[in-house]
Amino acid sequence: MKNTILNFLEEHRPKRFDIRMLSEALNLTSSEDYKTLAKTINALESEARIIPDHKNRYQLIEVTRYARGVIDIKQKGFGFVNLDDSDANDVYIPEQGIADAMHKDRVLIEVRRGKKGFLKEGHVVRVLSRNRVSLIGTIVKRGKEYHIISDDKRMNQDIVVKDTKGAKVHDKVRAKITSYGYQGRMEVIVTDVIGPMNAPGVDVFSKILKHGIDPVFPKWVLEAANQLDKTIDVDATRRDLRDRLMCTIDGETAKDFDDAVDLQKTDEGYRLGVHIADVSHYVQENSILDKEALKRSTSIYLVDRVIPMLPEVLSNNLCSLMPKVDRYAITCDLTLDEKGNIKALDLYPSVIRSDERMTYTDVNKILAGDDALRNHHKALTPMFEQMETLANILLEARTKKGSIHFESDEAKIELDQNGRAQAVHKITRGVSEQMIEEFMLIANRAIAEHIRWMELPFIYRVHDTPKEEKLEALLTMADALGFKVGKQRAMSHKALQQLLKKVDDTASEKGINLVMLRSMQKAVYSHHNIGHFGLAFDYYTHFTSPIRRYPDLLVHRLLRTYLFDSKPTKKVVAHYEQRVPEIADITSEKERSAINLERDVIDMKKAEAMRKHIGQTFEGVISSVTNFGIYVTLDNTVEGLIHISELGDDYYHFNEDLLTLTGEDTKNVYKIGDALTIKVENVNVFEGEIDFSLTEKT
Repeated sequence: MKNTILNFLEEHRPKRFDIRMLSEALNLTSSEDYKTLAKTINALESEARIIPDHKNRYQLIEVTRYARGVIDIKQKGFGFVNLDDSDANDVYIPEQGIADAMHKDRVLIEVRRGKKGFLKEGHVVRVLSRNRVSLIGTIVKRGKEYHIISDDKRMNQDIVVKDTKGAKVHDKVRAKITSYGYQGRMEVIVTDVIGPMNAPGVDVFSKILKHGIDPVFPKWVLEAANQLDKTIDVDATRRDLRDRLMCTIDGETAKDFDDAVDLQKTDEGYRLGVHIADVSHYVQENSILDKEALKRSTSIYLVDRVIPMLPEVLSNNLCSLMPKVDRYAITCDLTLDEKGNIKALDLYPSVIRSDERMTYTDVNKILAGDDALRNHHKALTPMFEQMETLANILLEARTKKGSIHFESDEAKIELDQNGRAQAVHKITRGVSEQMIEEFMLIANRAIAEHIRWMELPFIYRVHDTPKEEKLEALLTMADALGFKVGKQRAMSHKALQQLLKKVDDTASEKGINLVMLRSMQKAVYSHHNIGHFGLAFDYYTHFTSPIRRYPDLLVHRLLRTYLFDSKPTKKVVAHYEQRVPEIADITSEKERSAINLERDVIDMKKAEAMRKHIGQTFEGVISSVTNFGIYVTLDNTVEGLIHISELGDDYYHFNEDLLTLTGEDTKNVYKIGDALTIKVENVNVFEGEIDFSLTEKT
């Protein structure tokens, strides 16, 4: 009935019809038909797919001034609604138009012509569905009532606790929302007492729960993992590669070894072996383990813990390619010529035995000439040297095709025994990190290119072409900073490569990289291949990390179905045609949630580390300019805000195109790349916010 009504209104848009008119037009004559029609109309109105006028005449929402979407509420109180119509611009919602909507709620809004420079402005008519059913915060007492101060500063409602479940004042808790109220009073009941707000680990655990992540596996999932057969057999379905010299190369603290590599120099070039843990052998589709893995979709790496996608018996043991231990793998053998071009691909299930668990640090030292380590790993050292040569060849080839090499500083947080941040250090990437990255990139690309010829359902890692106006704005801003890229303008890989080369190792490097990244679309998973703009690959997927990423596990499963087992039936193909797009959407969303949590925790710990430096001065560089102030980044990657009010000596005008603040009287200009001396004024640890003041412009 729903589709019948919607199709009728579509055919007769923009006309309006009341229930009587609809019943006559649809030839619904019986009382039962009329009741069904009325119920269906109510359901469609509830879903905001049709809108009534003041005479209860209905028409499709698309032809009205109303719209549906998800609201993104900013910390300052206003918000934007991302409309269901993906081609439409977001609608600005002023604070007084938010009503009782909360961040990420699905809402019905009324749209009008915008003010303050926005194309469209609106207000929330009603909430269609709630995103949040619980919240994280700290218990306080006001008079005789207990309240919660939410960790999410976008929630400025008065949150009243109806049942504390034994929580004490200053305890961090998770609470279920029982009444959303309206512009003010919300009611909740405590469901989990996380612990005293200042106890070790409570801060990170609160962030985990805030982002809706469950750090604990259900009992039945752990039982399913423990019941897996741990026997490693070599049979006719697998090639025995245990005599090939290979190793894993990872960070010092890694335990989930997804990939092992080996390399052999040939007369024509190279044979590169990329051996990936065969997780799909253990995690069968629709099993308890598979459903839990999809629910999580990714492992999450925090400063003090890992929240794995798979139980540890799998992630750190049975699937992990530990040294001197037989393990099931899927091997990708690539035959490459001297220029790094792929000449042949051999893909098959295998049994491997990694010879050594190497670290990036040790391999970097070996390649730098450390005699002791070279002697200790004399069997592997020649292979590492060949790997370095091949990695440089692959990087050069990738660069020539337009691949864009973003430089983003990573931070290492130094913690004490109680998990509190003591210092922040910038991580320096070495040769071996780049080496492994190149090998994983070419394996992922080779598999995507191989599968595309089969024209079967598949999951790709895609990165859409940036919007031209955003890149044009970036290049205009770069020109103003003195970094001109000539005639190659927006949409050109070469223009972006030229720009990054010009800003390399300059004070403006971080700021330009940041603006460029913001100009880009987000990389996502998709069943529909559109290529990867950033890498300049026509076809790309994720194959190399099935222990920690569900899309990689799906790729392994599809390879097994399409290549290793018998030819897929029409039923199997139809199943994946439906399932792959669903999984792509789920995993893309889960990836964004994981990234947000990881960043949230890092920012919090950076602020915690800087708390003891309040009042001290540091050298920094402007990394971003906004209408409310300038962000300054220190050498250790810590970033803080100098609010515009702290500049003090003038009234400053913000140029959005050039990202500058210019003094009205002094003509003093603050722009990306300017060196400053700052003083740490204040930190908000849980929010991860650091306030600086300007000491000197250098």
